[in-house]
Amino acid sequence: MPTPLTLPVLGLALAAALWAVATLLLATDTPILANFAPVEALRALARLVVDPLMWDHIGVSLQRVAVGLGVALAIGVPLGILTGVSRVFAQTTTPLFQFLRMISPLSWMPIAVMVLGVGDAPVYFLLAFAAVWPILLNTAAGVAQLDRNWLMLARSLSATRFETIFRVVLPGIVAHILSGVRLAIGIIWIILVPAEMLGVSAGLGYFILDARDRLAYPDLMAAILIIGALGFALDHAARWLYARWLHKR
Repeated sequence: MPTPLTLPVLGLALAAALWAVATLLLATDTPILANFAPVEALRALARLVVDPLMWDHIGVSLQRVAVGLGVALAIGVPLGILTGVSRVFAQTTTPLFQFLRMISPLSWMPIAVMVLGVGDAPVYFLLAFAAVWPILLNTAAGVAQLDRNWLMLARSLSATRFETIFRVVLPGIVAHILSGVRLAIGIIWIILVPAEMLGVSAGLGYFILDARDRLAYPDLMAAILIIGALGFALDHAARWLYARWLHKR
């Protein structure tokens, strides 16, 4: 009987084996690809995980994720609630929101740089723009699925609109908001690396560009592994928070 870790470890081992075989076969025609082999990447990874500079890059990237997600929450939750409680607002804004949602955040990169300049500001904008839509839409869906009897009860008790939103609506849609946050984290993490190629001087995206320019291909592959591990950890944390909330409720 396999343990819970047996199959995931087996899947990772098979992926590593395919990676090794692919680099070995391709390196016969393109020798430089040998630098992307698993052994070279793992050696670089072992060196980078004890390098304080690498942790500085990781910290900067995580900070940008936190700021982008915070801005997306500050915008997406109120707009989602308004969309859910106001039919007029929903009918007026839904086509616009759907139109904007389908625009790739990366297509805003040149405009973001021209308007906000080079630095963290355009990165925050791109991350927030990417993350706001799943939060907004999940919040609106949560409001739409609320039991209307609770809203009627709040009105019968002469609750103000402020009290209704903060005492009835928000507690009732936390699970939907957390679900939107998990989706937003996945989108932000995908957008983060290309967004950090906008002229910033730190972050995982910057490190990948720097490794490419230095021809340090094992470091580049190690950075890709770090990005995957951190993204997995963030998603796991979001799933844990969602499951904990459901269990608490």
